[in-house]
Amino acid sequence: MRVLVVEDEVRLASTLQDLLELNGYTTDICHDGEAGLDNALSAIYDVVVLDVMLPRMDGFTVVQRLRAAGNSTPVLMLTARSEVSDRVTGLDRGADYYLTKPFEPRELLACIRALSRRQPELRNTDALEYGDLKLDKNSFTLLCGERSVRLSRKEFDMMELLMLNQEIVITKENLLLKIWGYESDAEDNNVEVYISFLRRKLAHLRSTVKIKTIRMVGYCLERSSD
Repeated sequence: MRVLVVEDEVRLASTLQDLLELNGYTTDICHDGEAGLDNALSAIYDVVVLDVMLPRMDGFTVVQRLRAAGNSTPVLMLTARSEVSDRVTGLDRGADYYLTKPFEPRELLACIRALSRRQPELRNTDALEYGDLKLDKNSFTLLCGERSVRLSRKEFDMMELLMLNQEIVITKENLLLKIWGYESDAEDNNVEVYISFLRRKLAHLRSTVKIKTIRMVGYCLERSSD
């Protein structure tokens, strides 16, 4: 799962990134509102952690413009101000939850888990299933019957995305954005390499599920009739 942190306090942003990545989240950081809005509009994030007091564009405006653009990514707003009026403003502009600084790390993590569960495709937080495959999110393990194989982080992220969308075609561009990030210089061949890794592991598992290539577009899962 990919989280965007929009926080102008560099040390706090770095601390949040370390905390989230330690708990299995892929995390990107922005330090001002305009960059945060630009990244959030890419629609590659599962949750946005958004500070209120930001340079160039405040958090209230960011979330308002995000919603006006039709983006429904869950937003957790952070602020050092505890006034009820500020919380009301944030929620009215489109935020999903409001957390006042300072906060406990476990409270932040609980909020992110709660927000991610609001997305239907993420309700099953422990495992995903498709055909004869099961993807265990806790151990990064792909299982087929009695056979299993451990996945690297990028292999896991790619397989998770494919299984969440199942037979829907995912473009190479979306795979690059979701897995490598908005500012990465990764290219199409990076996707092709990891698709190749996953295909080898599916063959090792003797799964009836295959990764189908849609020429010039992207990939999707399909169940073999064999």
